[in-house]
Amino acid sequence: MRRIRIFLLSAAILAACAGKGSPPDPAASAPAREGEVIVFAAASLTEPFRELAVLFEQEHPGAKVIFNFGASSILRTQILQGAPADLFASADEKNMEEVARAGRVAEGPWIFATNRLVIVVPASNPGGVAALADLTRPGLRLALPGPEAPIGAYAREVLARAARDPAYGPDFAERVLRNVASSEPNVKAALARVALGEADAAFVYRTDVTPAYREKVRVVEIPDSLNVIARYPIALLKEAPHPVAARAFVDLLRSPRGQAVMQRWGFGAP
Repeated sequence: MRRIRIFLLSAAILAACAGKGSPPDPAASAPAREGEVIVFAAASLTEPFRELAVLFEQEHPGAKVIFNFGASSILRTQILQGAPADLFASADEKNMEEVARAGRVAEGPWIFATNRLVIVVPASNPGGVAALADLTRPGLRLALPGPEAPIGAYAREVLARAARDPAYGPDFAERVLRNVASSEPNVKAALARVALGEADAAFVYRTDVTPAYREKVRVVEIPDSLNVIARYPIALLKEAPHPVAARAFVDLLRSPRGQAVMQRWGFGAP
């Protein structure tokens, strides 16, 4: 009987210790990376972000990435008007700073990529554009978003730099802007206008000339001394519907795998 009592007491002590010290169930304690991650992203990010979404959804079967692509200025306005979103990825820092000043950024922003500008013309090049200086040619049809869109602001910065160069002349920017025939909502729309032959030239990001467009347009380089470097920030927004999954998407984007995807589509390192 004494041995039985000792055995039962020992078993009770072991059971109590096991209950207090047993590790939690990982499935029960892991943060949920599921639901629809809503990403407001610059139009120039369309191709690499869609590829990243496929990778992300494979790694997180309960999650789905929903994109709203457009000009960063339009996305900024939508966010400030209360549109629900988890992440904002801008093609410039100016629009991101405005979202941050309004108190809508919860974490970040983080710079995750860079880009450069080129000029595109139709494959047949009816305007005879071979260099930046040719954009002043009378009658040329230039497709260019307004200065509120990052590509429009970057293009005007290029023109302003050229105007400070005696080789182009102080009125260079003014003469080029007189040729703006259509003010497009974003860079993809400007590129499409040129590919369809409805415009003679447009400023776009180098990464916009994807395989789908390489036989439809020609690239005219901008001198490095006049070009700009576009910096892309991303931030987690306040009141994000799925912040845990959104953070996981940012982690993938900034990881070596994510950066490899960005660079495969022509983007530069942060």
